Amino acid sequence: MENSKRLIVVVGPTGVGKTEYTLTLAEQYGCPIINADSRQIYKDIPVGTAAPTPEQMARVKHYFVQMLPLEQYYSAAQFESDVLAMLSQLFEKHQTVIMTGGSMMYIDAVTKGIDDIPTIEDEVRENLKNRYASEGIDSLLAELRLLDPEYYSEVDMKNHKRIIHALEVCYQTGKPYSSFRTKTVKPRPFVIEKIGLRRKREDLFERINCRVEQMMKDGLLDEARRVYPLRHLNSLNTVGYKELFRVIDGEWELPMAVERIKKNTRVYAKKQMLWFSKDADIRWIDL
Repeated sequence: MENSKRLIVVVGPTGVGKTEYTLTLAEQYGCPIINADSRQIYKDIPVGTAAPTPEQMARVKHYFVQMLPLEQYYSAAQFESDVLAMLSQLFEKHQTVIMTGGSMMYIDAVTKGIDDIPTIEDEVRENLKNRYASEGIDSLLAELRLLDPEYYSEVDMKNHKRIIHALEVCYQTGKPYSSFRTKTVKPRPFVIEKIGLRRKREDLFERINCRVEQMMKDGLLDEARRVYPLRHLNSLNTVGYKELFRVIDGEWELPMAVERIKKNTRVYAKKQMLWFSKDADIRWIDL
């Protein structure tokens, strides 16, 4: 595959308008779209993940949309491997392919490569999940401090997922998690061009609020009720479902949950903007 092949990566915070922009771009190039949203990959939750509609999918061929059952574990490392395999096929027919999404780890996995961290066995994962549930985060943090002081010194102490994952790697391999994090960019046999979409903050937040209202009209609560029996799964540990599960449990009133979804989505958008702002390769477009 020669270097004239090009992957255009369209990034930006949730609600900024990536979907319509990317559809128009793909129609101009006559090429398919690879989805890099870690939740749109799953089936049965199209409303809460703002997945492309059947009409949008009919306009442009999409890959990695609604392809996995909610029960299936999937990681950024698997995404990297699957997308690179898919690109080698797509570049036989297309000069340009577009990838878009807001999942920072998924974008980095394809464009920069992910460190070769071993796959974690179910038993190790289950053990740490149970310990987190019974002992809480402080006990796990103390252990991480012993097993990997380097990573302990930089980890976000409120982010239990990262702490658990680091311990999973320590247990699985007997080596510190930090020893696997080389942060070297892997070469790719194609050109990568990154486009970032942004809006004024108040405009973006207004769009997010309106989108949450529209999701509620489109049946987000019914969708949450349908998947409620699977609420323990990682695929549903996400904004929109977490808040509505508390409504179904009788803990929260619906109006409060909707306001919390808006707020938590805005917080996530800020995180995305911060992450993408550190990438010097992104060419920004103000919408």
